[in-house]
Amino acid sequence: MSIREQDDKDMFDRVQEQNLLRQYDLLANCIDIGLTKGIEFFDKYTLWSLNAAAVSNIAQFGGRFREEPIYVGKHIPPHFKEVPTLMDRCLSVVHENWSKARNPIELPAYVLWRLNWIHPFVEGNGRTARAASYYLICLAYGGHLPGKKIVPERIRENRQPYYDALKAADIAWEDGHFDVSVLTDYLTGPVKDQLQEASIAS
Repeated sequence: MSIREQDDKDMFDRVQEQNLLRQYDLLANCIDIGLTKGIEFFDKYTLWSLNAAAVSNIAQFGGRFREEPIYVGKHIPPHFKEVPTLMDRCLSVVHENWSKARNPIELPAYVLWRLNWIHPFVEGNGRTARAASYYLICLAYGGHLPGKKIVPERIRENRQPYYDALKAADIAWEDGHFDVSVLTDYLTGPVKDQLQEASIAS
């Protein structure tokens, strides 16, 4: 069962917002478990759950990797047959480099870009990527970040710099380079804003 935006946009928007709230609740639980069990808990099952929560009653194939082509503006994501392997590689990069990362934002930025680039789901890829990135930020900082408005919400409020930073990583990749420095710098901003808000509130 799902609601289509073109049939009832108001209801669609309400469902989408309610899904985000449920996803954030689930995300908090995932972060708690990740803080206890370590980075290995960051796996495809966590991502499937976060995606399913984000697209409930909107997409019928939420919570599983896509098995069909998908198009995102001018970006053509990889063939769906490549998605499982690409996601395994993405997770492997995080696991293998977790203890080596010099900047706590670099791997969250990598995941934010890579999930958007792969577009592993039929729907809710951006929402899932932002949730996954925030999960890793909290693990890198060793706990839930204080502040009521979390990073994924802050990104949603001003998307153009986010899109520009993703594009910079895309261009580097097309040129044969891995470079998420622009996205890392960008993502540092909403993290600092969330921490600053909490500091002012206290």
